[in-house]
Parts: sequence; structure tokens; C-alpha cells
Amino acid sequence: MTATQPGTGIPSATHGTPDREAAAPRREPAHHLRPFEVLGAHCTADGTRFAVWAPNARNVGVIGAFNHWTFHPLQRTDDGSGRWSGFVEGAQPGHAYKYRIESASGEWMDKADPFAFRCEHPPGTASQVWDLAYEWNDGEWMAARGKRQGHDQPMSVYEVHLGSWQRDDEGNFLNYREIATRLAAHCNAMGFTHVELMPTTEHPFYGSWGYQCTGYYAPTARYGTPQDMMALVDTLHQQGVGVLLDWVASHFPSDAHALARFDGTALYEHEDPRLGFHPEWNSLIFNYGRYEVRDFLIGNALFWLEKYHFDGLRVDAVASMLYLDYARKPGEWIPNENGGNQNYAAVKFLQELNTAVYAHFPDTHMIAEESTAWPAVSRPVHWGGLGFGMKWNMGWMNDTLRYMGRAHFYRPYHGDDIRFSSVYAFHENFILPLSHDEVVYGKGSLVAKQPGDEWQRFAGLRALYGLMWTHPGKKLLFMGGEFAQLEEWHHERTLDWHLWARPLHAGVARWISDLNAAYRRWPALHANDFRAEGFAWLPFERHEPTVLGILRRGGERDAFVVAIVNLTPEVRLNVRIGLPCAGPWDEILNSDAPSYGGTGVGNLGRVQAVKEPLGGQPASTVLALPPLGVVVLASRADPQDFKALPESGDPHVRP
Repeated sequence: MTATQPGTGIPSATHGTPDREAAAPRREPAHHLRPFEVLGAHCTADGTRFAVWAPNARNVGVIGAFNHWTFHPLQRTDDGSGRWSGFVEGAQPGHAYKYRIESASGEWMDKADPFAFRCEHPPGTASQVWDLAYEWNDGEWMAARGKRQGHDQPMSVYEVHLGSWQRDDEGNFLNYREIATRLAAHCNAMGFTHVELMPTTEHPFYGSWGYQCTGYYAPTARYGTPQDMMALVDTLHQQGVGVLLDWVASHFPSDAHALARFDGTALYEHEDPRLGFHPEWNSLIFNYGRYEVRDFLIGNALFWLEKYHFDGLRVDAVASMLYLDYARKPGEWIPNENGGNQNYAAVKFLQELNTAVYAHFPDTHMIAEESTAWPAVSRPVHWGGLGFGMKWNMGWMNDTLRYMGRAHFYRPYHGDDIRFSSVYAFHENFILPLSHDEVVYGKGSLVAKQPGDEWQRFAGLRALYGLMWTHPGKKLLFMGGEFAQLEEWHHERTLDWHLWARPLHAGVARWISDLNAAYRRWPALHANDFRAEGFAWLPFERHEPTVLGILRRGGERDAFVVAIVNLTPEVRLNVRIGLPCAGPWDEILNSDAPSYGGTGVGNLGRVQAVKEPLGGQPASTVLALPPLGVVVLASRADPQDFKALPESGDPHVRP
């Protein structure tokens, strides 16, 4: 029987005591997963009730525009929770405020509200009283979301940084509402099913891209009000586009106005820097061993899904949470009670987080950015997993980009690198990411990573995308990649949209649009993204280390789809490949088509497979492969004739 936290019914980790700081033998109170309903500023017609958690403070009051920034005392509650609360007449939406806190040592400090629904526009650091009332118009999307977001459905994600995707003619930020109409039109034109927003919670330093968050319950004021943010999600939903939020629970900045030493003590973080300081990002680490901190974060996840209708959360930097020695040298970290480097408190938190989210919003996604081989990240908690629905496949990304960056001459000697992902492709429910992290800090753009002359670089990029869209796993592409942005991304300027006027760039955009259309149309390309029976390598008559044959299979009545990828700049003629059935196969995509910027090498739209077995397949055909090209074929034969692939025996595949 699965152990549960007292009073919660939530499965807990089975690793023993989570954290040295949480090792006291006491019964934790039941989780309050909606702390945002009690804490923070909640306005009425007459004023606003304020409540804040500051258990070690000597005095707490609220100062703001409503009282000329003078001290209005709050009262400590008598329930032992460490909360302070009080009502202020005349405090209304829009009023800025902070908490003035006297620590136990007599030090006074002014702090922003951890539960504020809105913050001042940076560089201002005050919180604002706000009412979140909004009339939603996305009922059709929300009613069908469970079906749209099933693991057997297509998921092609467009990752966006709102401040640099587009701006106005003067270089100013667009409002959330202005972005919404443009972004919805762009995603529909390109065929993306979802948008993933890089962190939009309030952050004082724009250059952190939102990953150094101070206002966990407030969308950044740089692009408008909370209602403007709701309108962004609402508009995308009405246009059939899902919206994911990049969410940071791994660390927070040490800015004096925010969470750091909130009541004069290490309240949200650890006191010991070996546990509470992140050396890589110069930030603080949440103390997951405190139930109040876990409630703060779990409540925050539920808040964004409920109040803003987000369709899922991508949880940033999960690996940094799981390992006590992450980015640390010997002597800079404290082992767990078993002497290991696993952070049991973080494991418990992630399991409780995912359990709570899926209990309240079963039609959403919880996605882990986890870069190690930690087992069962996207497996249920009751199986011993972390409980995420999906995980970014960082191994595929690293191996593939390293291979695609090699000179064409050397690629035949590294054929196993490009095939290695199939060894573990179904160990987790993977998303294939080509994210913002791959096009910053001197790494160059995706097209700049390709070797060769200009034509070869663009053909190589189209081949990379063709391989990605036909490989098992959901898809994610960072903005600019869809039209081959030449320069690497920088947050201080917009994308180079003028490049669409150039034929090779426009060709890449058409290729992405057509890949998305095929991915959505053909179940073989998406229905079994997480199941082994949906994939196989196909044999060739002659060993070709730089030519890949990928077979994708959907349901029993779905057509088969085959992708043949040529990773050298040479035309390959008379290539014989084994296929699962004889008969006509339509060439549904060819990355070398002139409309994409190619040379036009192909198979006149169709090949005929004959009943000549090859490499264990019952049929075969001969075809021409374009240079640095991808040819995608779809069968016309009855899929029930195909018996070559085994049924899935993988017990880790979620139903």
C-alpha cells in the first residue's frame, strides 16, 4: 500500500526522511493547496484584507498608496501558523503596497507580497492590490482539452519569449492582447498546436528571461495587466492553440524586496548555503522540506492552471532540484541521511506537485526539463516515478545537434550517434526540444550550426527538422527556427522577420508548415509517440551509415509512414529499402522540393513496393534520395497486413 502524507491522501516518496531540516518527528498539518485564497491582498468594496506568512517576525504592518506609506499594523493570528493579517479601509485595486517587517533582531525591512496578483512595472518593486475578475470565452477549448491533449494526439510546440518575439515600430514591448492576435495567426499558419511561454511571472531583471522570478503569482507588468495576460490565453484557445507556461520552482533570486530572508530568517530557503544557495545561478534554493514552502509552490502551480487557464506547466531545471551536489564541488554540499546525493525532499515535493495537479486538472500537462538519467521521471507516483506526464529529451537534442554539426565527410564514422536515441526513446514520454538554450551564448543559430555552403546549411536544417518530426516524441521549436533565423537569439531585439522575403528562409517556413500539417494529419506520426510498437528502423540493401529509414505506425487501421533521411550532400540513386507491405506508397513530403529551396530530386510523387523481402520486411522498393534530404512516404495498403513489429511489452508506457 502506498504511504501517504497525514491528512492529504497524497502518495509520498518511499525514500525515508526527505531532508535533514525536515527530520523532526512531528506530524505535519494537512496541506492547504490553495494558499492564494487566504494569503495576499483580497479586495472588497470597502477595502482590502492583507495576510502574510512571517512566523519569526516581531512586528508586521502594511504600507502603501492608500495610507501615504505609513505603517498600518497587522495582527498575528492565534492559530500558530505564523500568519499576520488585517483589514485596511480604502485600499483598492491599483494601489501599490509592501509589508514592513521587524525581524526578531529588531531589523526593519520592506517586502513585496509573495502572493501579490500584480506587481509594479520594473524597476518598481512594490506589489499592487488587484482583482482577477475576467470573463472567459474559451469554453469550447476547455471542454475538449482532454481529447486534444491526449498522449496519442499531435503536439507541436512553439516556444516564445514575449519581449523579443515582436515589438512595435519604435521597439517598445507589445501588450499581451496585441501579441495574442499575432501569435494565434502565426501558429495557425505554421501548424503549431501549442505555444510555450518562457517564464512570464514578474522578474526584476529582464535579462534573466523570467527565470529569476520574484512575483510568483503575478504576470510581468511589462506587457500589461493580469486581465491582458488572460486575454492572451483566451485568444489562443479560441483559435485552437494550447498554451503552456514555463514555471520555475528550482530557485529564486536574492533581491532584498522579495522572498530572501523574508522575515529576517531563511523562511523560503535553507539557512545553510550548502543546501540553500545555487552557485551556478547565484540564487537561492527553496526548502522543499517545509510544508509551507511546498504549499506555496503547489498552490502556485494550481493558481496558474485555474486562474489563467494554462494547459500545462514546463517545470524548469528539475535536475538541479533532484541532486544535492548539482553544480557543486566536493565539500560544498551535504549528503542525505543515506550518504547519497539524492534530494529526498525535492523528490517528495515533485511527487506531491504532480499528484495535486493531475488530481485537480487531469487534462493538463506537467513537463519536466530534466537533463540526467534519473529514472521514471514521466512515470506515475504509485509506480515510484516522479509523476510528470512528459519529459524533455535532452539526450536526443545533444546527440542530434552534435552529429548535425559535424562536417559531412566525417558523418559516416558517427552513424551510431544519430541512431542512439532509439535505445531509450520509450523509457520516458519524451518531447524533442530545440529550445532557446541551443541558440544563445555563442552557440549560433540552428542554421549556422550546419556545415557546408549556404545551400547545404539550409538543406541540412530542413533535414534536421524532417528527422525530428518523424522521430518518436512530441516536438518543440524555439521562435525563429521556423524560418531559419541567421543570428542567435538575443532578448533585447526582435526576430529578423524580414528574412521571410528571402527564398531559402521562406522555404524553411513552408517546410515547417508542411511538416506540422503531415504530423497532425497522419496518426502514424503521433499516435504512438510513446510506444515502442510505433517505431522501427528499416533495412537497406546496402549499408548506408548516413542514410536512415524510419518506420512509424499508428493504430491498426492507420496508414504506415516511412521517412528516409539522407545526411550527406550527395544524391543517392537506386536505393533499395525494406518496407512492411507491397503496393503504392505516396511521397507526401520531400524536403528537396523547389518550393522549400531544394533541387527537385525525388520520386515523382510515388514509389511502388514489390513483394521482395529485405532485412525481415516482406516488401521493398527502390527510390532516389535527394542531397541532405528527407523523403516521407505513406502507404496505401491495408495496415492489418503488417505484422513485422512486435506488440509493446514495455510496462512503463502509461495507458
